[in-house]
Amino acid sequence: MQLQLVLESGRVFQGTGFGAPVEAAGEVVFNTSMTGYQEIATDPSYAGQIVCLTAAQIGNYGSTLEDDEAAKPYIEGLIVREFSPIASNWRSQQSCQQYFERRGIPVLADIDTRALVRHLREHGVQRGILAPASGNAETLRARAQAIPRMDGRDLAREVTTASPYVWPSASGAKKRVVAYDFGIKRNILRQLASHGCEVNVVPAGTTAKDVLAQKPDGVFLSNGPGDPEPCDYAVKNIRGLMGRVPIFGICLGHQLIGLALGGKTYKLKFGHHGGNHPVRNATGAIEITAHNHNFAVDPDSLKASEVELTHFDLNDGTLEGLRHRALPLFSVQYHPEAAPGPHDSHYLFGDFMKLMER
Repeated sequence: MQLQLVLESGRVFQGTGFGAPVEAAGEVVFNTSMTGYQEIATDPSYAGQIVCLTAAQIGNYGSTLEDDEAAKPYIEGLIVREFSPIASNWRSQQSCQQYFERRGIPVLADIDTRALVRHLREHGVQRGILAPASGNAETLRARAQAIPRMDGRDLAREVTTASPYVWPSASGAKKRVVAYDFGIKRNILRQLASHGCEVNVVPAGTTAKDVLAQKPDGVFLSNGPGDPEPCDYAVKNIRGLMGRVPIFGICLGHQLIGLALGGKTYKLKFGHHGGNHPVRNATGAIEITAHNHNFAVDPDSLKASEVELTHFDLNDGTLEGLRHRALPLFSVQYHPEAAPGPHDSHYLFGDFMKLMER
């Protein structure tokens, strides 16, 4: 099966199709992680996006259900340099071809992913269509240009859980945490549970009143897809919780905290996606971190008298973390739970525990 990617700019990449024989449409981004393609595919923060992986070969260690970060893949499509038909790993339960085919995800391989990444870096993220190579490129380009932009889209409501649930915790859990699901990853829940938390997961629209009625020791604000600014309901609820209970947010949760503190957000040219971003924290130490975000908080929009800026990306200076000077509240833009990625930032879950203990 021959497949093509047609971008809104008119650039066309033709290659071999794998996975499901279906078309896909979405915003095209690139991820620089060397491993973890299954975790990337099932990260709800990628809803509405086609992901290009920069690692040279994908699929060579197969797939296992244990590595899913959600109940299903959320990417619209996958683009790789080489798609391996062979899976060599004792944990593998099925090949990646079977995995993506059964889940309805098309895969484009055998293209120059370096050229695609350079195009996205120069021109910014592009809306695109994955379709059979026989399709008319100009027609597909027009369709790509008609795809709704990520700006202004509240995708958190589309990926959140329909009803509350309790994540299994270790016996003798010390703290009760209510976790807002804006697109939460399972490894976040595992990390909270491993640190001694009983985690009650609630839908994105749950009111502050209903959360406080559970008498939590802390509230966690999860990652998620889309633009944070349309999520005014979440900002309202965060303001209703601030100062009343310790709060820890990551990714979209960080952006929503920024908005709740009176700040502003903006869209990055091509986003941060990958497991190798250097971040300097407040101590001056450098963490190698996992990222997946398209928007960021404008540090100049926050009041220095109220908010301490704690983390900065060393690649482009993006604000990556903040802490309130008086209230028990902090957040980071990146993913301390990794999956995939380095474990340099696991300490943040410990910091959340200390905040709740105080």
